[in-house]
Amino acid sequence: MRARSARPVRLGPHAVAALVLVSAVGLVGFGWPLLAGADSGLAHEQDAPWLFAVLLVLLVGVVLATIADSGLDAKAVAMLGVLAAVGAALRPLGAGTAGLEPMFFLMVLSGRVLGPGFGFVLGSVTMFASALLTGGVGPWMPFQMLSMGWFTMGAGLLPGPDRLRGRGELLMLAGYGFVAAFAYGTVMNLYGWTIVPGLGSGISFVAGDPLHENLVRFVAYCAATSLGWDLGRAVLTVVLVLAVGPTLLRALRRATRRAAFDARAAFEARASLDARASLDARAD
Repeated sequence: MRARSARPVRLGPHAVAALVLVSAVGLVGFGWPLLAGADSGLAHEQDAPWLFAVLLVLLVGVVLATIADSGLDAKAVAMLGVLAAVGAALRPLGAGTAGLEPMFFLMVLSGRVLGPGFGFVLGSVTMFASALLTGGVGPWMPFQMLSMGWFTMGAGLLPGPDRLRGRGELLMLAGYGFVAAFAYGTVMNLYGWTIVPGLGSGISFVAGDPLHENLVRFVAYCAATSLGWDLGRAVLTVVLVLAVGPTLLRALRRATRRAAFDARAAFEARASLDARASLDARAD
């Protein structure tokens, strides 16, 4: 008998709608200062608690929608908790040293195996747990949760989740980790750049200026302040994905098979077989 393959958690229509909604809220949260007038004031310190409250509600909505679409149970929640705890424990090992943050490779591999919906929740919960563990709670936390959620969700959206294996998959994940590590840093820069005045000529955010002018300054800001930090994160992610990826992917897929997240479909098939056997018995 052929072993049942481990598939990512299915993303149904309810989960898609929840993810689109939470991503739209996140984009507004990050981008509204770019479109605000000069006299509107910058209020990320004030809007962060509201964004955090909305984000928690929407995260619960994503979980419930995924459960409704895929029939997940307590085993999935337990796996979410274990992976989030491991990711939160990994982050302090390198944070603060040239951008070396080993948690990113775990998010790439977990998102690949478990799918985009599960991945978004995992990334957000991991960053939340990490903030509590390291004392990094502040107005930046909901923005970090959103960014890490998008980072992990992106790994779950990569092509070939059921078919692509081996070296090709590993190279794809390493490439994604490299690019997405820079993307994470860039998105988080957008949060910090808009609230720090007087950075210097040509790189400071100017409220009320045309969008294209501020974007040019933003590119200069990223190049001047965080390029080296993001490069360290990206290179470490690639190295860990290539070095540990094969073993960890097998372990995650084995755990997913044993958790039997798709047990509901198997139960329905068994019920159908039992009904057919009953009809055959009556016919005899």
